[in-house]
Amino acid sequence: MIRTGTQYRDSIRDGRRVWMNGERVKDVSVHPMFKPLVDIRARMYDMQHEAALRDTLTYDEGDGERHCIAHKLPLTRQDWWDKRRATDLLLEDIGGVVTRVGDETVGELWSLFDGQDVLGELDPRFSANIRTHINQVVHGDLFHVSANTDPRGNRSKPPQAQDPDVLLHVVKETDAGVIVRGAKYETAAAYANQAFTKPALAQWGNEEHSEYAIGFICDMGAPNLRFICRTGFATRAPAEDYPLSNRFDEVDSIVVFDDVLIPWENVLFYRHTKAARFMQSTLHRYSAFAFVQRNLKLADMLIGTALHNTRQTGVDKLQAVQDKLSKLACYREGINAHLTAAIALAERSPAGLMMPNQSLLFTGRSFATSQLHEMMNTVRDLCGGQICLTPDYASFRNAETGPWLDKFYTLSPQWKSEDRRKLLAYARDLLNSDYASHRLTFQLFAQSPPHAQTAAVHQHFNWDEPLDFVARSAGLSDDVKGIDTPADGDGAVSQWFRDQMDGD
Repeated sequence: MIRTGTQYRDSIRDGRRVWMNGERVKDVSVHPMFKPLVDIRARMYDMQHEAALRDTLTYDEGDGERHCIAHKLPLTRQDWWDKRRATDLLLEDIGGVVTRVGDETVGELWSLFDGQDVLGELDPRFSANIRTHINQVVHGDLFHVSANTDPRGNRSKPPQAQDPDVLLHVVKETDAGVIVRGAKYETAAAYANQAFTKPALAQWGNEEHSEYAIGFICDMGAPNLRFICRTGFATRAPAEDYPLSNRFDEVDSIVVFDDVLIPWENVLFYRHTKAARFMQSTLHRYSAFAFVQRNLKLADMLIGTALHNTRQTGVDKLQAVQDKLSKLACYREGINAHLTAAIALAERSPAGLMMPNQSLLFTGRSFATSQLHEMMNTVRDLCGGQICLTPDYASFRNAETGPWLDKFYTLSPQWKSEDRRKLLAYARDLLNSDYASHRLTFQLFAQSPPHAQTAAVHQHFNWDEPLDFVARSAGLSDDVKGIDTPADGDGAVSQWFRDQMDGD
């Protein structure tokens, strides 16, 4: 049931219609701007078959077959510890951060799993389809992504008041399924197997039904589907000068649905704006964990880059430098604390799954994304101006210029010119390149824009606890407390102690 890298590569050679740089791509698995990420994805599949890694990356569901641990329905806290360990192992092996490991969108399906009662009331087929697709991802080991972001038109107007075909919507119903038209942006879609596609802009007013309120599973090899990709960073410049750009660029696409048939069994909700609103309000209930965990590994990359740079020049003992390094450590451990506590204080979902603690998860996401630009600037400060001044690899290899650069860039027997050049090239690509800017913007908006992230914090934080504490501490009357039932201190911690007593 777990695929190999070769099987994955074969699965995306399906004649899909992909364009980049104005040209049709014949085979995304070998195109130089797609191949690095395809190779990483294939490596992840192959790792599951290695004896030393098998028990960390896969599990036996009782059917005698191995399945990817990332796709397992989370029923216990241990499931989350296992998922976290598996992802860490993958990122450690490939030596960098990819955001499309494959576990992000499956979590969005778990959110729908929680809402089966709501969706089942609207149409019993929805609930059955959700369970079917969760099962298919587990047993098919599919590379599953998410298509959520809309082309931005005039957002002050409803879609019908503009070109109605810009936003994805249903144009026709048939016995076989619905015909959809419009577009979505999606990272890694051009080399994925399928995408969970759903609305992002809820411009329905008071309507109960809308042809724009559609959520479905889309086969990325479906006829009439087109992928128009931004130019990749890989191969634009030598890998020696841009080691991250050439390995970890996850190409984004605008996915055009030109009257694409979506079979009824792939439709997860349709027309009911209530279902679409439910999806939007719970979308990242699980998937935010994977997103925040990637930020943790990105923080490790920032710290390692800063520390190597300060040590190679001998300034790491200065108090001012240690203050900045400690600032980076606080950022890293802040993310780590949110992830760890979100598992330790996990809570039951409406359908009985185990959710990471929602308040801690969303505050962790907001913390990680809102502070990233400042952490990158701190690392720039610690690396110094040489990350933007150092000549390219070809100059170090040139017979005439190389000896001079070897002289100026060698610091000690430990830090010779080639290691310094590699480190400075790595830092430049992490902090100053097109890839670095793209990564910073992506991290800021990938799950939702900053205002939506803080809105999620506001929604899930328990405001009653501090409100009740101050009301009692200040001796306020019952008239102004506004709380029917006194809060039980830190509710998440209290629940944890109750779970321990109950043996959960």
